[in-house]
Amino acid sequence: MTPACASVDNYVVNGNMGAMMSGMTERPYHHGHLRAALLDEAERTLREQGIDALSLRDLARQAGVSHAAPRRHFADRQALLDALAEAGFTRLGAEVSAAIDGAGTDYRARLQAAATAYVRFATADAALLQLMFSDKNSKALPRAAVGLFATVSDLIDQGQQAGVLPPGDPDRLRLLLVATLQGVAALTISGGVARGQADALITDAVTLFTRGDLP
Repeated sequence: MTPACASVDNYVVNGNMGAMMSGMTERPYHHGHLRAALLDEAERTLREQGIDALSLRDLARQAGVSHAAPRRHFADRQALLDALAEAGFTRLGAEVSAAIDGAGTDYRARLQAAATAYVRFATADAALLQLMFSDKNSKALPRAAVGLFATVSDLIDQGQQAGVLPPGDPDRLRLLLVATLQGVAALTISGGVARGQADALITDAVTLFTRGDLP
């Protein structure tokens, strides 16, 4: 008798065949990197179907784990949304930083690269960006957004110190820049402007900001 057959016989003799079969068919409760896998799947669902389609049970099914497994990482649906917002800020911050670093030493080129990275993220993941700035996720916003806002603030400070950006309150200028880029993204998403025009609008915005005659 092979070891496998002996194992089955032991289960039969001990009256445990049902338990063995249950163990064979039950979905695994956890697998490596489950949290990251769930967030990836949640982001895909958010992008393709919208926020109303997000549920922990559906994510568990899509990830191939038991319906209780996601609760090891997210206590409830709001915790999942908070984690998604935080991951979005982290990714956007990294993309903006990488764009700045890759743009060389010319300040206008660095500002243009940062603005382009922001708008591209906003148009590719509009639902995620809306979630990131949602009031419902205000607890996640200060913690997760600090890296992104620090990067933008540093860029504003550099421009003011170099005399390329107008003087004044740097926080106000940062908010004005972000609001401008949000507007370009919103117009692009809604079809108010063609996607091919977005880059031109970003260039115009950077030109206006670096002229130094903003109020």
